[in-house]
Amino acid sequence: MLSIDLNKAFEQAPGVKEKAVFASKLAALVDAGVPIVRSLDLMASQQKLPMFKRALTKVSLDVNKGIALGNAIRQWPKVFDELSIAMVEAGEAGGVLDEALKRLAKLLEDNAKLQNQIKGALGYPVAVLVIAILVFLGMTIFLIPTFAGIFEDLGAELPAFTQLLVDLSELLRSPMALYIVGVLLLVIWLFARYYATHNGRRVIDRLILKLPLFGELILMTATAQFCRIFSSLTRAGVPILMSMEISSQTAGNSIISDAILASREMVQEGVLLSTALIRQKVLPDMALNMLAIGEETGEMDKMLSKVADFYEDEVGAMVKALTSMLEPAMIVVVGGIVGSILLAMYLPMFTVFDQIQ
Repeated sequence: MLSIDLNKAFEQAPGVKEKAVFASKLAALVDAGVPIVRSLDLMASQQKLPMFKRALTKVSLDVNKGIALGNAIRQWPKVFDELSIAMVEAGEAGGVLDEALKRLAKLLEDNAKLQNQIKGALGYPVAVLVIAILVFLGMTIFLIPTFAGIFEDLGAELPAFTQLLVDLSELLRSPMALYIVGVLLLVIWLFARYYATHNGRRVIDRLILKLPLFGELILMTATAQFCRIFSSLTRAGVPILMSMEISSQTAGNSIISDAILASREMVQEGVLLSTALIRQKVLPDMALNMLAIGEETGEMDKMLSKVADFYEDEVGAMVKALTSMLEPAMIVVVGGIVGSILLAMYLPMFTVFDQIQ
């Protein structure tokens, strides 16, 4: 019994991609006239993720008992988020479940594409940085001691930089290194604890938005997601206040999320959405101006969809530009580290050769 509970605790929840595939296939089945219970059973039989399979099986049983699909999936918050639930409920209420599922699938696919672009832009420099650190540690711990022994046998006088690396190598191979690792782990743990608090998350997320290039990239991504999700929800018939609340959960940054929630309270009091968001001074001016025009013309959802298209294209272009700039820069960094260590190791040899001559 304990092993089963542990297995459930570590089960993988479906990601955006898996949810998008599910919504797309379910929409196709419903559109083809397959009963919803039969459709859910088919989807459950094809599902490989245990948590997702178990959820779909239970949802199918609940729907067969007469429970609405939206209420049935609401019982599985780890599998179905508020966005999926709202879209399904709106589709059921309007009698257009297949259309709602198609929109949900498209929305999730767009979000997955956007997230992959951001992961690619942020993941590459992080991966190269980790490799650079590992190369530095490897050369410092294993290569430098070999050279240090040669220098000692030759009685060579070490340059300051070489001596610094030799001392660092001795430090990393001593018991003191364990204390250093412990301190670093403690700092990481304290940082994670601080970021888990609301105030800590706001402080760090605000700093992230101020980062050169990356801050702008994150803001544009959040803007695209907000506009896409909000327009999809309102177009599906979800009330504006609920649409704002759900959209705030997908912002990915507490500063932007809190700004949307604060705007929601103002909208609830009768303030126009564009006016409320302008007062928060977080989202880009272009997006807010387009939103205001959409409110004036009565086509806010269409206008926001166009804004989402624009910012998604901008994110894609910026990711390509960042990648093209970072690739050579990272190569220079890694090459500089390796070259500096090798130079520091060979400098004493040149001194010895000069003395021999």
